[in-house]
Amino acid sequence: MEKKVRFGVIGAGGIATRRTIPGMLEAKNLQVIAVMDIVNAKEIAQKFNIPKYYEKEKDLVKDPEIDAVYIATPVYLHLKHIKMCAENGKHILCEKPLCKNLKEGKEAVKICRKNGVYLQEGYMMKFHGAHRKIKDLIKEGKLGKVVYMRGQLSCWYPPIKGAWRQIPSKGGGGSLIDMATHLYDLLEFFIDDKIKYISAIVNTQVHNYKVEDSSTTLIEFSKGTHATIDCFFCIPDEASKTRLEIYGSKGAILTEGTIGQSVGGKMEGIFGLGESGYDAIQSKDVIREFKEIEFEKINPYTAETEYFADCILKGKEPEINNWENALHILEVMEKAYQSYKKKKIMKVEL
Repeated sequence: MEKKVRFGVIGAGGIATRRTIPGMLEAKNLQVIAVMDIVNAKEIAQKFNIPKYYEKEKDLVKDPEIDAVYIATPVYLHLKHIKMCAENGKHILCEKPLCKNLKEGKEAVKICRKNGVYLQEGYMMKFHGAHRKIKDLIKEGKLGKVVYMRGQLSCWYPPIKGAWRQIPSKGGGGSLIDMATHLYDLLEFFIDDKIKYISAIVNTQVHNYKVEDSSTTLIEFSKGTHATIDCFFCIPDEASKTRLEIYGSKGAILTEGTIGQSVGGKMEGIFGLGESGYDAIQSKDVIREFKEIEFEKINPYTAETEYFADCILKGKEPEINNWENALHILEVMEKAYQSYKKKKIMKVEL
């Protein structure tokens, strides 16, 4: 019988119940054998036919049958739970962002390195079928030089009593840390390049909580590509098409509905341009022959967890969403916040 990685889940409510556990149950090289949640661990275990459940983290991490742990608790608890898992020899898949700030992130990485456990961060959008296709098309040169990218991810997130994402000390911030970091990570993935300079507008326009409900980021990558990322907690879901736009010297790729937690969405592209001479008329009524681009429908949560389990089985540290990338994105995030406070463009070092 083929060996499988045995997973436990800490913080089994929320995203774990809605997306990740169902995705894990479809994976071929792992099995979920235990869940922990302070509210309804037993009900979650029964719902997914998982054999064990715990109400305390310490009991789950001491379970000798567990090889790896998926951490899906609020951000302010990540460092604590990473430490508990690492010290008990469990490999760790931790939801994004890795920690509230870069200082905590470095401590988490140090603990994992010291205890010899693998650490992967849960930026699952890299595993979406459309995004994998985009990366391949860029690598094949279909867009020529990628000159500009835009990522949009917004939702309606009104004040909710006790919601940790709306409390600065628990979430570390609002729409920027929670959503824009996803897109910092994804756009870097597309072009195999790092963010070099960053500037952001981060404020609260609609809701009355203390974290930002609005964030707009302007980016320059090390090879010159420009990007903007707009993420808001104050735009109704129905009003946002979660667009992704990638423009190059030879064409463009546009998507709707691929950014987020979905499997689907739609994608179109236009290629083979950029060879003609200057058009003095520059008619904006020109017919643009964008064509639909097919892509494999992959559950990103299944693919993400299968990838991590495969790394464990092969004894190979993750290359995707590894600890180095996690620290880099945390620095990008911090520099984005600093840029608004200082009203200046910030340089990213990591």
